[in-house]
Amino acid sequence: MAHDTTHAKHAGAKKRIWQVFIILSILTIVEVVLGILKPDFLVHNDLVSLSLLNWIFIVLTIVKAYYIVWAFMHMEHEAASLRRVVVWTGVFLISYLIAILLIEGTYVQEIYTEGYITWDF
Repeated sequence: MAHDTTHAKHAGAKKRIWQVFIILSILTIVEVVLGILKPDFLVHNDLVSLSLLNWIFIVLTIVKAYYIVWAFMHMEHEAASLRRVVVWTGVFLISYLIAILLIEGTYVQEIYTEGYITWDF
């Protein structure tokens, strides 16, 4: 009897791994196809001083990271409070990093293009 329940759990875990693999593969394929094709309407339209294509890459990467944590760190089976702490911390840190990159990247670009010193790279 114990063997039957173990086999059922193993089959469920195997199915779960394949689901995660397929979802992550689809997201990665979408990123690669968008990176190769670079549609003009996504490249030349900006949102908060960054092209829509870059925003799509950022969002897809965050979704993939969240899904990896959710599935492989077994967060789906943890208490709700622990899930919130882990996810909210990650969302806050990633949002902060993106804000710093956008602010400082724009500043560096302005200095490079409109500065008084010529840069010889």
